[in-house]
Amino acid sequence: MNGTDETPRLLDRLAVLRHGTYRLLFIATLGSGIGTWMATIALTADIDHRTNSTWWVSALFVVTFLPSVVVGVAAGPLIDRLSRKRLIVSSDLVRLAVFAALPFVHDAAGILALAAVSGIATSFFRPAVLAGVPNLVDENELATGTSLLQATDWLAASLGPVVGGAIVSGFGTHIVYWVNAATFLFSAALLVRISGNLLQSEQGITRGHWRDLREGISLFGDSPALRAVLFGFGLAMLAGGLINVAEIFLATRSLGSGAFGYGLLWSATGVGLVTGSMLTGALLEDRDALDRYALVFLPWALGLIGAAAAPNIWIAALAMVLAGLGNGMTFPMTVVIVQRATSDRVRGRAFAAIISAHNALFALAMVCSGALTAAASARWTYATAAGLAAAGGCTARVLARKRVEQPALGAEQPA
Repeated sequence: MNGTDETPRLLDRLAVLRHGTYRLLFIATLGSGIGTWMATIALTADIDHRTNSTWWVSALFVVTFLPSVVVGVAAGPLIDRLSRKRLIVSSDLVRLAVFAALPFVHDAAGILALAAVSGIATSFFRPAVLAGVPNLVDENELATGTSLLQATDWLAASLGPVVGGAIVSGFGTHIVYWVNAATFLFSAALLVRISGNLLQSEQGITRGHWRDLREGISLFGDSPALRAVLFGFGLAMLAGGLINVAEIFLATRSLGSGAFGYGLLWSATGVGLVTGSMLTGALLEDRDALDRYALVFLPWALGLIGAAAAPNIWIAALAMVLAGLGNGMTFPMTVVIVQRATSDRVRGRAFAAIISAHNALFALAMVCSGALTAAASARWTYATAAGLAAAGGCTARVLARKRVEQPALGAEQPA
């Protein structure tokens, strides 16, 4: 296919932005995402500076992600019963308050407490947004819309860390906290303009909280497609948890490049994530996501093993571009598979359940990463993560083949 043919196809994929409500969500996500990734660097550097401990850094990431486990287990049905618009706007306002308060906190325990509050708000925000996207775009634009929306977060991941690292190195963490607070105000001001009916076509009628919760979890037992993303991406989330904690130590200790090197690794990963997300829409055009799902784990694993063996920060950064490419394709494919395998009535709790399971694995890996990195080195932690990412691809492949062997189950039809 020549370049002349590719240009209109690319424009067709970007045409999803013509939907005004989707465009508001897109811009809001990009704005708050840049501030959030800047703040991630600031929070990590702040805790590391105050404690000089791998365990405290692990604790920071755990309290950030652990609330999503609790929300998925205990409060997932609320995402289908309550207004998704109110949930996402309220989440932004809570996070605004958190980062406006952080400059006035002077001990590590207080920083962790506020990070946990932000994590609780985020754990409601993400499943509500992912469940609402299918209602904002046409069915044939779902893969493109989902991958493009995710690309905003990855773009923020490529810009935010290096800018955050530079600001922290020159001026300290407080300016970054204030900037992030402002981005959440900006996001809330855009999201409040989206009609609640557009984010939610069906509002769930409860049959009892725990029965609603069991209904959401049972979706994964009935669908081979959902099991493939649950277990395949779950193993990859273990890999992600290991490197999230080890990354600062790979940059500063193994490669001796300081805070700039840490920001560079984050940004390199972000470049790969953006590229992977943008490629996802093309990869899924007129194709079943499960047919290609297992393959996109491969660059993720290869990139991680490359970073583990890198002789300097620049080679490690190139390897993390490759790892980010695999991650950037895997995550939006996971989201699209869940979106297409569930109805709007139960989609919120399905996302809450799978995010809960994956973040539980992510938090477990972060705890283990502190011990593994301290006992061995960041390089060995990365090598272990590479093996887990490869195992995730193999698992997804096996479970996807079971879906093909059992077509009578109707696994990919809406619940």
